Amino acid sequence: MDFGLQVPNFTWEGGPAQLGRTFGRIARDADQAGLSSFWVMDHFFQIFGDPEQEMLEGYTALAYAAALTERITLGTMVTGVTYRHPGLLIKTVTTLDVLSGGRAWLGIGAAWNDEEHRGLGVPYPPTAERFERLEETLQIGRQMWAGDQSPFEGKHYQLERPINSPQSLSRPHPRILVGGSGEKKTLRLVAQYADACNLFDAGPEVLARKIEVLKGHCEDVGRDYADLHKSVLSTLFLSRDGAGDSETPAQAVERLARLGELGVDEVMVNSRVVAEPGIFDLFAEVAEELGRVVPQGR
Repeated sequence: MDFGLQVPNFTWEGGPAQLGRTFGRIARDADQAGLSSFWVMDHFFQIFGDPEQEMLEGYTALAYAAALTERITLGTMVTGVTYRHPGLLIKTVTTLDVLSGGRAWLGIGAAWNDEEHRGLGVPYPPTAERFERLEETLQIGRQMWAGDQSPFEGKHYQLERPINSPQSLSRPHPRILVGGSGEKKTLRLVAQYADACNLFDAGPEVLARKIEVLKGHCEDVGRDYADLHKSVLSTLFLSRDGAGDSETPAQAVERLARLGELGVDEVMVNSRVVAEPGIFDLFAEVAEELGRVVPQGR
């Protein structure tokens, strides 16, 4: 099973003056520890705690991480469809893919945080419209990455000539991950358009149900369920001795490996100790052991 890292919080010792150095070290350490993927939230405001706390713009942060890493894949978890016009979003992800040597993901969802939209004056349409926009954006992405410059005429977006040059290095396109666990709309869009889903670690019973729903959507649209990369976002507080509410690497592997038994291909974790020096020695142990006990293609 693959093991990735999400960095949702940027409030670290030293404040903004040291933020770039700390973030860069985390990205390099994750890459060198053998983690599979590196993700940042794509939000305007911090959603965990005070909204005035530090929140980096997602794609600028990933471009910085790309320059400091060599192997790890890079994505947002996830971009709200309302945040950027789809043509510009596809250009942005393509640029990240080209500059990183083919390591970009398009992580995308229907958006949900109305506070940050209002705060920066970004339109926030009703739920049904956001899902319509999400589906059109997925269609636009596939068209642009296919090199099709014909006009796109959607209900919400009209693109007269969607040129995408340079084209992505990842072929046929950067991997598309749709985040969210809504059973009627989100998981249907995963089956129809995406390469991967991302579900919250809400317990084995809930995850098992979501996976069965996803299988059903795949059957309905004629998609091979086995082709989908199933990922789960969890939380991990690692320590060497497991003191307090932390877990040792062995305890973490035991817990996370159970996700593999449900059919999960990758678990991404966030961690409140991710900026502590030396913590990636422990992350490396988890990554290696998860790859051993739950191999890809099981």
